[in-house]
Amino acid sequence: MGHNKSSFLSTPVEHIDITSFDARPIIESMSKMSFTSRETGNAAKIFNEMINDQDCTIFLTLAGSTSAAGCMQLYTDLVKYNMVDAIVATGASIIDMDFFEALGFKHYQGSSFQDDNVLRENYIDRIYDTYIDEDELQACDKTICEVANSLEPRPHTSREFIWELGKYLKTHSKKKNSLIETAYDHGVPIFCPAFTDSSAGFGLVIHQEQNPDKHLTIDSIREFRELTEIKIKSKNSGLFMIGGGVPKNFIQDTVICAELLGKEVEMHKYAVQITVADSRDGACSSSTLKEASSWGKVDTTKEQMVFAEATSVMPLIASDAYHRMNWKNRQRRRFATIFNK
Repeated sequence: MGHNKSSFLSTPVEHIDITSFDARPIIESMSKMSFTSRETGNAAKIFNEMINDQDCTIFLTLAGSTSAAGCMQLYTDLVKYNMVDAIVATGASIIDMDFFEALGFKHYQGSSFQDDNVLRENYIDRIYDTYIDEDELQACDKTICEVANSLEPRPHTSREFIWELGKYLKTHSKKKNSLIETAYDHGVPIFCPAFTDSSAGFGLVIHQEQNPDKHLTIDSIREFRELTEIKIKSKNSGLFMIGGGVPKNFIQDTVICAELLGKEVEMHKYAVQITVADSRDGACSSSTLKEASSWGKVDTTKEQMVFAEATSVMPLIASDAYHRMNWKNRQRRRFATIFNK
């Protein structure tokens, strides 16, 4: 009772800085334990092997809401410090969370027990215990429309459109060093195979409504071919997957797509997935990496499932990798330059 909107939106989520603490001793100790601790230690070991392998292209996939929950800077740092070569994500992770904050908006600490009818009365959206101002989210939608209106009215891939968002943020961002802008700076392509299932979708619907005869569209087929092209150009590859969903399946399927195009490619050599999904439902999100090997997608030699909520273990794994400094010896791939000619 007595709540107003400002009282709900008073404590912003703060994004963790993996460079500010050294998780190596924790990871090393966890590796000697059991259960999720040892899984986490082995995941960190495999991630470092990816970074040390000079022939390995590292794909980061993002599903779920960890970016809104405090991992946004973490993912940006993985790009900044050359530990990721390409990203496959949900539209929400990239637009509703990262682009949203780059425009100067924030996510706020809330409560999973709050009366959602009261939140709705105040035009506040809830992601578990995190709040978003719906007015600000709609401003984000309209900015997507603004960018779309400025582009050539033809089919674009989500990667291509997100690249244009990076260009837009170079002059319009209120929060610097977003994931989109950092990926733009370092030539790291971002793919969102279900792009319209996000604020991007709302913005693009407005764009098409305003421009019924000449408008931009999203070409998801060309996008799949582009991502497969990166796989083809890579001697081997590693997957670091947060959650599951479409991003997980999309990147795994590049192996099969390449084969259908008559190209000889190896299965993904390394794979780590962090998830809380139950594998008994037969869904993609919960399917184990060993299961993926039956489809010819993932090699089982260097794979690890970590059954944990990602915000609880990902900061440790990323900090461990950062402080080992092996990323300093990697050559940047800059795969975005393949397409941006």
